[in-house]
Amino acid sequence: MSSETENDSTPGDPTPAPVKQKKKRVHPVDEVPPAGKLVTLGLQHVIAFYAGAVLVPLIIAGAIGLDDEALTMLITADLFTCGIASLLQAVGIWKIGVRLPLLQGITFAALAPVIKIANENGGGRVGLLTVYGAVICAGVFTFFIAPYFAKLIRFFPPVVTGSVITIIGIALLPVGIGDATTDPATHTSDPGNSRWLIYAIGTIFLIVLMQRFFRGFLATIAVLLGLVIGTFIAWTLGDTSFSPVADADWVGFTPPFAFGMPRFDIIAIVSMIVVLMIIAVESTGSVFATGEIVGKRIKKDDIAATVRADGLATVIGGIFNSFPYTAFSENVGLVRLTGVKSRWVVAAAGGIMIMLGLLPKTAKVVEAIPAPVLGGAAMTLFATVAVVGIHTLGKVDFTDHRNLIIVSTSLAMGLYVEFSQSSAPSQAIVDGEVVDIPATSGVDQAVPGLLEIPFGAGITMGALTAILLNILFFHTGSRGVAVAGSGSIRLAQVNEMTQEQFRETFGSLVQDVTWVLDRAYQQRPFDSAHDLRASFQEALLTGSDDQQLELIRSFPDLDAEDEVGDMVASDHTALSNLEEDEHDNIVEMAKAYRQQFGFPLVICARETERYERVLRNGWTRMDNAATSEKSFALIEIAKIANYRFDDLVADANPIITARFNRFQDVMG
Repeated sequence: MSSETENDSTPGDPTPAPVKQKKKRVHPVDEVPPAGKLVTLGLQHVIAFYAGAVLVPLIIAGAIGLDDEALTMLITADLFTCGIASLLQAVGIWKIGVRLPLLQGITFAALAPVIKIANENGGGRVGLLTVYGAVICAGVFTFFIAPYFAKLIRFFPPVVTGSVITIIGIALLPVGIGDATTDPATHTSDPGNSRWLIYAIGTIFLIVLMQRFFRGFLATIAVLLGLVIGTFIAWTLGDTSFSPVADADWVGFTPPFAFGMPRFDIIAIVSMIVVLMIIAVESTGSVFATGEIVGKRIKKDDIAATVRADGLATVIGGIFNSFPYTAFSENVGLVRLTGVKSRWVVAAAGGIMIMLGLLPKTAKVVEAIPAPVLGGAAMTLFATVAVVGIHTLGKVDFTDHRNLIIVSTSLAMGLYVEFSQSSAPSQAIVDGEVVDIPATSGVDQAVPGLLEIPFGAGITMGALTAILLNILFFHTGSRGVAVAGSGSIRLAQVNEMTQEQFRETFGSLVQDVTWVLDRAYQQRPFDSAHDLRASFQEALLTGSDDQQLELIRSFPDLDAEDEVGDMVASDHTALSNLEEDEHDNIVEMAKAYRQQFGFPLVICARETERYERVLRNGWTRMDNAATSEKSFALIEIAKIANYRFDDLVADANPIITARFNRFQDVMG
């Protein structure tokens, strides 16, 4: 056979044929789509992001009494800096930026502190000077603290981040409500005007309908469409005007320090640093969520790079007349929805936003949105933020009463401060006449000096409370949560147990099968009751085939009885006190199942509480293949072990025990 098929060179040619190099595999995050697709997908991110992006400067401007020209400058500066921040995070330079598809925008967490700092330092353009001084200093602090913050992730579990995000959403709702009741012409509060009520509720209704009936891309821009339709209706009814758009320049640039050189106030700086630390926690959650979506493992270095980018973007924001930045959750959801994982799509979106920031007419179009329409959309967005927090709290183990105390106390303290704030003088329309409302003093005026920081904003107070309580309950002392032994065995003692002691204490969770207990034991030390619970779940699902069969066969048949005739499947309270024919049906099913599969039928009866459902569940599973049925059995065992763990914690925890007893009394 000719050698030409293996080598293109002739026999006498000393020069070897070039070796074809294998194409390097590119992760979907680093893929660059074709130019047209890149721009289209980038524009989609901008559209989904735009309403939330401009909402913050709009709200701040209204709350601190900025003039229309200053508002235009804020919006264009916001878009320009959002683009730079997104490029920093998605493209990255040096150790700055996580290089994931994360679109950056002004965080809602900064709203209350920014408004408070500005109003306490003169309001309007003058107040912004102190805000920007605080923003720049906090950004520099965040940039340099990034590698140390990455090492503190264990202090920000879901119980902390979920509490903070929930407080943010609830605390911001009154801001949206205030806009929803504001006369767009006079900028005064008019809650009794049915016209503004219709605009606000109508906008919410439109958003809900589009979320219900639209799919894909249109569903992602439901908020923007709601704003557009609401504004169009207001324009046709004469409640808004686009005439200022014609007067605005086509091209413009808001220069650095457009309102003057920043001023530096220690109280404002420390308050903003606290906000940036909260933002760092928020960004960390977004990074982990995005990493899961795109299939990239997130490490400490990635968290440090993310926080550095937030810090640098915030410094740039302070210089270019904008505010602190974080990843927008809306766009994280868009990545999941579209399946487009490329970070270069977000980079394209950043470029588009920079261009929009150079077009003042765009800002004037946004300014034409009537306050009630904007308020309706804002209420939807802020409520969504609260729901995200509630979803995060769903990951928390509330059988551990410490988590219950952390969430309830931080919510109470945060909302107490938020709804007890002093207010600036304002106006309202009563019986058709404008009435002056005097300023009121609140809890923030009742504390001295540095205490004004935590008492200055409900979000700050709630976050500090959650963080400090988490440290108090989970990172101080040596005893930890009670996990067994009617309260006599604490988490720290579990970490010090011998293997035999561990088997004896927790054997009942898994029918005393030693290989499961030993695998769980090897995962010590446990930082929380949740980690202890998870160790059993992980252990029983990662055993070999023979080990898993041993575990399944350790469970009794449903019809198994002890010497006095009581069923020994203790988890199956639904099978007690059966009639004779019902008992016979269970016996028939259990025998048929074992004959077919060679192991007992295992059903988590606490999720199948009635006799009829147990019977139907068992006979249905007879149609499964043997391998599939083994997997079903293991899942049921995992559920049973989980409930048994709850029982252990309840026995050890007086609060949980009382709750369970009360439940039983009610059901009895």
